[in-house]
Formats: sequence, C-alpha cells, structure tokens
Amino acid sequence: MSYIEPEAKIFACSQSLHLAQEISKHYGIQLGQVSMHTYSDGEFQPSFEESIRGIRVFIVCSTFPSSDNLMELLLMIDAAKRASARHVTAVIPYFGWARQDRKDKPRVPIGAKLVAKLLETAGATRIMTMDLHADQIQGFFEKPVDHLFASTIFLPYLQSLGLDNLTIASPDMGGSKRAYAYSKYLQSDVVICYKQRKKANVIEKMELIGDVTGKNVVLVDDMIDTGGTLAKAADMMIERGALSVRAICTHAILSGDAYERIENSQISELIVTDSIPLKKQSPKIKVLSCAPLFADVMHMVQNNNSISGKFIM
Repeated sequence: MSYIEPEAKIFACSQSLHLAQEISKHYGIQLGQVSMHTYSDGEFQPSFEESIRGIRVFIVCSTFPSSDNLMELLLMIDAAKRASARHVTAVIPYFGWARQDRKDKPRVPIGAKLVAKLLETAGATRIMTMDLHADQIQGFFEKPVDHLFASTIFLPYLQSLGLDNLTIASPDMGGSKRAYAYSKYLQSDVVICYKQRKKANVIEKMELIGDVTGKNVVLVDDMIDTGGTLAKAADMMIERGALSVRAICTHAILSGDAYERIENSQISELIVTDSIPLKKQSPKIKVLSCAPLFADVMHMVQNNNSISGKFIM
C-alpha cells in the first residue's frame, strides 16, 4: 500500500489576510476558514472552522506592531497544535521585533530571542520568513528556519529597468553585506553611507563612502520605518552628482511621517514587497508581491524538496 502525503492547508491572521489570499491562489488551494471571537475588553480568541487533524498547517502572519498581530499568531499556533495538526509552520513574511537582536546597552531585552521562544513554546514546528534584520536571529530557534531573500523578487525588476551606470548603495554600515551581494550579482559599483544617531529614528550625522557622480543609485535595505535615513541619503547623493536615486526595502513599515518624507525627498521610486500592507498608496511606491515566492517554497517544504534553487544570491 503506497503512502500518500497528507494535504496542507493555509490560514491567515487578520492583518495578513490579503497576502495569505494571494499565497493561497499561487499555491493552488482555498484559504482556510478561521473565525475570531472578540470580548468586550479587547481579548480575542481565534478558532479553526475546519478539521486540521494530521495535516501540515501554514499560518501566514507578519508580526508588525501592534503586538496583537504576534499574539494572534501565537494563539493560532497553539490552537493548531491542540487540534492535532501534524506540522505547524509559521509563515512570517515580516519578523517583528527583529531590531532587538542583541543588547546594545545595559538593562534592555533581546526581543527577537524572546519572540523566537514564544513561537516555539506555542507549538510552531517550522518558521518561514524573509529578509531578517539580522541573520543571526535564525540561531535563536531550535526548529528549522527557512530564511528567504527578497532579492529573488527585486533583482529581476531592477534588471528590467535597464539602468546605465548603476551603483548599489547601503544606507548604513550594517547593510553593507546586502549591498555587496546585490552589486556582485549586477556587476555594479557599491557605495556606503555612514551615519551616527542621537537616538532611535533620529540621525545626527551622515557621510558617504564612495563616488556617485553620474550614477543611477539604488539604495538597498531590509526595511523602511520613518524613511528618514533613506530620504537623507537620497538628498545627499543628488547633491553629490547622482543622476537618480531609487530605494529597495523589503518591509514597508512606513510609520509616522514616512509617506510625506518619501514623497518630498529626491527618491524617484521606492520599491517594496507586500509583506506589510501599505497604509495608503503613493505614486512613488512600487509594490512587488512576495506571494509567488512563499507559495513556491511552501510547496517545496510540503513535498520535502530542496529550496536552495530559490536563492539568487
């Protein structure tokens, strides 16, 4: 008697519903049904409205603020475990709290490690995410982590633009590895911005390492929050003789006055994924979907196939 691998089902947390629907469409199945009961004090309780016994469950949830997104994911993982799911894979396109990956001063938490432990304690048997803020976060987990790269999405788009005199730029020293990887693949020059902060989200000083005169510059980063760094870097590069400045940022957090800051800056185009839904549309923002990438990798995981072919760099 031949053994047939049990089917998989995909479910979504509330704020990642649109992305999960797109992933399900590319995967080739209907999105699973979940109901949410909310108490008058704000407490909520998710419920799977179909059997998940003995199957692999993919739960799609980007854990951007508020913390309700993370709490909803934890509750859904726990519910899936208690409903006898065979595997519970947390699909987290944007892994929140990732900036807290180390102690950068005394008496602060390592939030990313705490989130990793919460996910495992809830019952996640596998984690799937994209462009972590720090690669070492994978080591915070004792379960398998599929760390996908948005370069798979961005590089074909960049090549389609046909930019001459292309230069890849990192907005800070920490992103230099990512910038060098892009420049190596595209065979382009690379420049790096050096910045000093007074405090989080406030830049005191920024300098440019490298020449951008007569170049079409593409800034590469894993996320854009307030947009202050990218706007300041773009303005400085245009002053230094750059022909144009674009920015690639995987996760569009875009908090505070970020939209206005981007629209008033010298950035000609901000290219992001839909790992986090945009709060509003902007003529400068181009959204590339990560749904096909996640759907393909989820198929590979379900069928126990290697996912290494999905890594461009």
